[in-house]
Amino acid sequence: MSQRFVITATDTDVGKTIFSAALVQALGASYWKPIQAGLEGGTDSETVARLTGVTPIPEAWRLATPASPHLAAEIDGVTIDPVALAPPDCDGPLIIEAAGGALVPVTRTTLFADIFARWQLPVIVCARTALGTINHSLMTIEALRNRNVPIHGLAFIGDAMPDSEAIIPEITGIRRLGRLPHLDPLTPKTLAAAFAAHFKTGDFT
Repeated sequence: MSQRFVITATDTDVGKTIFSAALVQALGASYWKPIQAGLEGGTDSETVARLTGVTPIPEAWRLATPASPHLAAEIDGVTIDPVALAPPDCDGPLIIEAAGGALVPVTRTTLFADIFARWQLPVIVCARTALGTINHSLMTIEALRNRNVPIHGLAFIGDAMPDSEAIIPEITGIRRLGRLPHLDPLTPKTLAAAFAAHFKTGDFT
C-alpha cells in the first residue's frame, strides 16, 4: 500500500496546511481534508490546490462556521458521524490534514486523536517554533501516545529555534523531520525549494 500520513498540529494556525502542500508536492500525493470548518476566505483544500496543482479529494463535511468542528456542525445544523470518517482509497501516497490540533473535538464525545487511534496511520506533528512550543508539543505527543497513535515525526514551522527543535525530540524520542520557514512570497516554487532545503524526501517514503 502507498504511504499515507495524517498531518496534525500542536495548535491552530501553526502552518500545517502549508506543510501539507509541501509534502503533497514532494511525494506527488493526493490530499484530503476530512472536515473543513469555515468557508469564507478560502478553504485549506483550495490553498493546497493553488500551491500544488493537485485537485483535492472532496471533504467529508464542509461547514460554513469557522469554529471547532463540533460547534460548527451544531451551528450549521449538521450531524457529523465520526465512525464514517475513513481514509479514501486513491492511487499513490495520501496526505490527510486534520483540523486544528490533535485534541480538537469532532463531536462532543470524539476528538481527532481518537479517530487517529482508529486509523492507525503514521501521524506527523506540526509545531510552531515560537515561545510555548515545548509545552504544546510535549502535551500533544503525550496525548497521542496515550491513545497508541503511531507518530512518524515532528515538522517545525517558523524561524529557527535550535534549542526548542532539539529538546522536544530529546525528551520524547520523536525524530525531528525538519523545519519549514515562513515564506514571503509563498508560491509553488518557493515552497518546493524550502521543503527540499530543509527536509529529506526519503524520511517520508
